[in-house]
Amino acid sequence: MDTSFLPSGPDKTLEGWPDWSILIVDDEQGMLNFLVKTLAPRCHFVMSATSAEDGAQWLRGHHVDLIILDISLPGKSGVVWLKELREQGFTGEVILITAFADLDTAIEALRAGASDFILKPFRVPQILNAVKHCYERSRLRRENFVLRRAVAQPPGRGTALVGQSPDLQHLRASIARVAPVNSTVLLQGESGTGKELVARELHAQSSRASGPFVPVNCAAVSPELIESELFGHAKGAFTGATRARDGLFHYAQGGTLFLDEIAELPLPIQATLLRAIEDLKIRPVGSEQLVPLNLRIIAATNRQLSAEVDAGRFRKDLFFRLRVVDLNLAPLRAHKQDIPELVAHFMAQLAPSLGVEPLTFTAQEMDFLAQYDWPGNVRELRNLIERSLILGALNVSALYPGVSQTRDHTAPAMPTDLHAMEKLHILTVLDSVQGDKTRAAHLLGVSRRTLERRVAEWAGP
Repeated sequence: MDTSFLPSGPDKTLEGWPDWSILIVDDEQGMLNFLVKTLAPRCHFVMSATSAEDGAQWLRGHHVDLIILDISLPGKSGVVWLKELREQGFTGEVILITAFADLDTAIEALRAGASDFILKPFRVPQILNAVKHCYERSRLRRENFVLRRAVAQPPGRGTALVGQSPDLQHLRASIARVAPVNSTVLLQGESGTGKELVARELHAQSSRASGPFVPVNCAAVSPELIESELFGHAKGAFTGATRARDGLFHYAQGGTLFLDEIAELPLPIQATLLRAIEDLKIRPVGSEQLVPLNLRIIAATNRQLSAEVDAGRFRKDLFFRLRVVDLNLAPLRAHKQDIPELVAHFMAQLAPSLGVEPLTFTAQEMDFLAQYDWPGNVRELRNLIERSLILGALNVSALYPGVSQTRDHTAPAMPTDLHAMEKLHILTVLDSVQGDKTRAAHLLGVSRRTLERRVAEWAGP
């Protein structure tokens, strides 16, 4: 077994695949030397073996993205080993090469799971073209996975950073400064302040913008499944694991992994995540393989992580590792001067998709919006505008129970205590959905946990 390592970095040729690891299995030393010499300058590292058995031994402890495999080998043939690899759950690309081939051999190779089939002897452009096609196929497969997850996300994401308040201007400047570096970023702020939006902006303005952006809500995945969801698992790793599966770290390779609600991670997974960040390697559940990482991690939480550390619910070492750069997002009540611009933005964004005419708000209605405390922040404002467009008028009663939506009458006196306004609004929304806290939280633009915490505060001891 021979390994050729070349560091990934700016010296890599542009036609290469700097994040890829390749295993070459061929019993002809001349062919091995030719392929290693051709591919090593273009890849992260290249391994070579002279038999399927040696290659299998290497794969037990190492990850590869591509195998270039000769069909005629001493001992186990390349086609037989390829079938075994696919049955064991190997999801990487495989190029089969041979000096003796006919149509039946080619068909058998493709049925066994080969990505490509090349007849010896071949020239450098042929093998480079085949590797390029495998790389593109792998990239498209990851992109399709990411896009399917994006389509499955609830609506309301992708809002632009709208507003000219000092808070927004400072946030934009921070993003512009932080985005080009590869450091881990921790975003802290209340629910609905736009933490995923900021994470997407950091990704879009970074050198990884052409790579995938993979968001995962740590609170939405059960503690029993979160390790497999993040790191993947091997076949037979646990009951029901009938095949190997790649995790979200795999799909974020070359891009950004956004870990939302990071405070919800169980403590054992926090330790695994810390090791992954420090070593830049992951080990899928039930596997001996170490998979090298090339991605950026952005984490977010609506809790104060320092308080979670003090309470023993979050690892101190992980907290400091995530907090290389710390960005705090202000709640909407702290920059209410941005509300008119946000309203106009949401109106322009939502009216065409709903198929309705935009609304024009009176000065009094804008005052209503400015006086409200917005516990659900920008997300709640967006939901209000959407409901108002559907109803054909500003849904004032959703914010202030008892206030008429009719513009012909003078509105009755409103509560002036912001906390009282917030309580009235939340209780009204709860009443409108017959106490269903999940639906109420969605309408308010907050998490169910936040809603339950507010209601518990009002209940008192």
